[in-house]
Amino acid sequence: MTTTTDLVSYEDALASYDPVMGLEVHVELGTRTKMFCGCSTELGAEPNSQTCPTCLGLPGALPVVNATGVESAIKIGLALNCEIAEWCRFARKNYFYPDMPKNFQTSQYDEPIAFNGYLDVQLEDGESFRVEIERAHMEEDTGKSTHVGGATGRIHGASHSLLDYNRAGIPLIEIVTKPIVGAGERAPEVAKAYVRELREVIRALGVSEARMEMGQMRCDVNLSLRPNGTETFGTRSETKNVNSLRSVERAARFEIMRHAAVLSGGGTIVQETRHFHEDTGSTTSGRVKEEAEDYRYFPEPDLVPVAPSREWVEEIRAALPEMPLARRTRLLAEWGITATDMQAILNAGALDPIVATIDAGADAASARKWWMGELARSANESGTSLDELAITPQQVARVTELVAKGDLNDKLARQVIEGVLAGEGTPDEVVDKRGLKVVSDEGALTAAVEEAIAGNPGVADKIRGGKVAAAGALVGAVMKATRGQADAARVKELILEKLGVSEG
Repeated sequence: MTTTTDLVSYEDALASYDPVMGLEVHVELGTRTKMFCGCSTELGAEPNSQTCPTCLGLPGALPVVNATGVESAIKIGLALNCEIAEWCRFARKNYFYPDMPKNFQTSQYDEPIAFNGYLDVQLEDGESFRVEIERAHMEEDTGKSTHVGGATGRIHGASHSLLDYNRAGIPLIEIVTKPIVGAGERAPEVAKAYVRELREVIRALGVSEARMEMGQMRCDVNLSLRPNGTETFGTRSETKNVNSLRSVERAARFEIMRHAAVLSGGGTIVQETRHFHEDTGSTTSGRVKEEAEDYRYFPEPDLVPVAPSREWVEEIRAALPEMPLARRTRLLAEWGITATDMQAILNAGALDPIVATIDAGADAASARKWWMGELARSANESGTSLDELAITPQQVARVTELVAKGDLNDKLARQVIEGVLAGEGTPDEVVDKRGLKVVSDEGALTAAVEEAIAGNPGVADKIRGGKVAAAGALVGAVMKATRGQADAARVKELILEKLGVSEG
């Protein structure tokens, strides 16, 4: 088994070899019950409290297919431009492992429900790349093993293991790409972009939250190298259960450098699974990879075939939401922003909050400004995502409305947002509690302006002498006197009026 961790530089690897990738993504469906029984899928329950004879594989227990799981699989297949099978079956994938109580996994083998599709993805510079889909098939998740007593959390070195079968039987969709070729040096970027776009599609369909950090979506990165100019694929490695977009990219990049080092040194790549390590960005050997025949697949005798009618499939197709790429393309034109701007919004996780804020009545520019400015800063400082902030798009829209009406200026609006985030109430309640409305009383503003002029005669003389820019100092004095609650533009107008100077 290959154990070397020698690497060549990424540039040297690409100078000699062409990477070929295959990505297998498992998506945990958001159904209320498991794939083949009525047990709950709710997270956080006591270990082994959401089990029954069927998902524990006890003798005499018979499975029944979850209809919502089948519908979700069809939605995913259609969204990925796949053909939907008119007739397909489940199979038994036989292997022994403690977290699989039946000693087989109910999956689909040679008859998937969806096949032969594609997904167009965009890289961060706007370049498009088409990833072809081999299949999307239904299966069930395994239980969870917790290895106790070791330093790494893995079975090696552990004193004992704990098994929780609550997750066993939860519906999964596995989406398998065809070999991804032609990406060259951008292969790791393509892998990341594909998983990101797939996640957005899954979320748009509403079939899963697809939260990678919670294991609801995970990616196996298959990678091989072939000498430049050749057509035959090399031996692949499979990096298992990669659970973040950044890690997908890093895993692919590391394996390219590792494979190139082995091959350049005259070695042979062993087909194996590998573990990805977040702290180092490296992979280590897991086990020699089985071939399909090692699993002794055969049709599941306890389940009838799945035969979705064409009418049902077309009903599902007609009800599909706008897909993320089409939506982004439309918004790009509507908002008049660049592809770089859109990528920044996506990277910040701000697209949905911005759209919801616009839907609540804000203009697009204001919605982008607050979510990408003040709110993004708050999220970064608190180490949370934008959708976890204690403020709703409707509340942000109300803040923009108050600014548009002249009740708040930007400085006061930031204080209102700060108050809402601190749990002080709605924007209007924060305004009232903190006394944050703009001073719009002309008499009060005029008095503050006259006081500022009287207190700064030298500055006033400069302005009278034609140095209009010096008015900024007097505006600042008025803003200080009004605790930032004056309209700066109106203050400047009053100053120039009092001093008999025109803006031009």
